[in-house]
Amino acid sequence: MQLSAFLAEAGGTVENITTDAEVGVGADPAGGFKLTGITLTVRATVPGLSAEQFAEAAEKAKTACPVSKALTGVTITLDAALA
Repeated sequence: MQLSAFLAEAGGTVENITTDAEVGVGADPAGGFKLTGITLTVRATVPGLSAEQFAEAAEKAKTACPVSKALTGVTITLDAALA
């Protein structure tokens, strides 16, 4: 929802957004398991925005996301592109 708001702020008209998250889990040296990384793949149809504007809005949304903030010890990568 935050991404949609940032895209509209940038002057785009959101037609479609698809986001996939791949979460890595591995052994924790302290015992048990831990998250080893998260890869977000975002594809969207947003008339009125350039690829650069879309990538900027997606990065801004990732940074503002409360889940991203809560997982500060986990590397979160973002692959955002217009469809």
